[in-house]
Amino acid sequence: MGSIEDSAVSAATLNDDLARQRSAFARDPNPSRQERQRRLRLLEALLRDNADALAAAIDQDFGHRSRDETRLLEIFPSLESIKHARRHLGQWMRDQRRPVSLWFRPGRAKVVLQPLGVVGIIAPWNYPILLAAAPLAAALAAGNRAMVKMSEYTPRTARIFSDLIARNFTPEEVSVVEGDAKVAQAFALLPFDHLLFTGSTRVGHSVMRAAAENLTPVTLELGGKSPAIVGLGYPIGHAAERILVGKTMNAGQTCIAPDHVLLPAGTTETFLVAARAVVNRCYPDMARTPDYTAIVDQRQFARLTGYLDDAISKGARAIPLSDTLTSPDGLSRRIPPIALAGVRDDMQVMQEEIFGPLLPILEYVTLDDAIAHVNARPRPLALYYFDRDAERVDRVLRETVAGGVTINDTILHIAQDHLPFGGVGHSGMGHYHGREGFETFSKKKAVFVQSRANAIGLFNPPYGKLFDALVRVLTR
Repeated sequence: MGSIEDSAVSAATLNDDLARQRSAFARDPNPSRQERQRRLRLLEALLRDNADALAAAIDQDFGHRSRDETRLLEIFPSLESIKHARRHLGQWMRDQRRPVSLWFRPGRAKVVLQPLGVVGIIAPWNYPILLAAAPLAAALAAGNRAMVKMSEYTPRTARIFSDLIARNFTPEEVSVVEGDAKVAQAFALLPFDHLLFTGSTRVGHSVMRAAAENLTPVTLELGGKSPAIVGLGYPIGHAAERILVGKTMNAGQTCIAPDHVLLPAGTTETFLVAARAVVNRCYPDMARTPDYTAIVDQRQFARLTGYLDDAISKGARAIPLSDTLTSPDGLSRRIPPIALAGVRDDMQVMQEEIFGPLLPILEYVTLDDAIAHVNARPRPLALYYFDRDAERVDRVLRETVAGGVTINDTILHIAQDHLPFGGVGHSGMGHYHGREGFETFSKKKAVFVQSRANAIGLFNPPYGKLFDALVRVLTR
């Protein structure tokens, strides 16, 4: 079988699964291009043919998750990442010729990319298919075996994905692990050849400590407070539309959702009017529309309403942006987009990643102020800047550090398969997507090929006058 049931999961079971994949890798340590293509085609067909069933499972796990959003935000980008890998696999697998210093010619140098072995992938609950399938595609393209730990907060999705993987792959190729946080801890302690974790910064600390026990290299895709800055003179209505569309996708439960907005001084009311118009146009009946997603569980719902209550108690002004759902609904776990004006740094909503549809609004006087706001905080996973002045855009890009940036829109940098995706500092480390994903899960082996005719013997001991003369030439 290719999955591990909750009741059967133990450290010994996980180690057995890893040992089985290691043995298979030892028998075929560098799968051919044809074999890698076969595995990618299986994954592609699995997702395409079962898209409706996967969307239904996610819908059930969330209490309500827009099936159209699942198709757009999970199935489509997953398929695109696989197709991109299949299209470019031959090019990625080629040895990379590198120049050789004059002193070592006519020797030759190259980089050979080899599979690492067995890759561990820990997927989160917010996009359970995309954030399992996209790194899995990169690992398989690079020639690895893989074990995937699905989130316990989306158990139906985990179950169907596990079943589909088991039906299409041997357990020596890919296995799926289900289970709670204790299983995840045991999973992170396995001596993988590489471990990729997507989730919160808090849990990322634990994953990195666990991986350090085996010196397992890690890629951490975390989160943080991704700001959206609206530049001076940029049309407020357009900025409001793109920010609110990015914020309401998956009800804000997106690692790169705009966390808060920085507006030019005096434009908050204009932004609020435009934002309310956007929300009412996109979700005319937010309480019942199938297009708006619920908060995944009561724990997350309570966390978000707690942030809201804390902000209001400390003086923030809460402005619901929907005319039909004006406050959080505990029964359906729907929270409308709610703007928060007059926020301060001592409020929880300004200290923690929001991961929901609350939208703090701040104003700035000069671009210096906006840049200083970003640079005074942990480096974000994403930054959004709206401006049509090329010099100011260039300045923001040069003077801030973020995992990724979209200019004059939100979210879209993650959908570019030719761009790396990853955080920096508290928002993560390492990259994947496209070629960067292939290289993350590969060993770049340096190879120097000595020429039959060479002068390296002139540097052998015993050293003398000829050696001295040669070294003087080398070090002049």
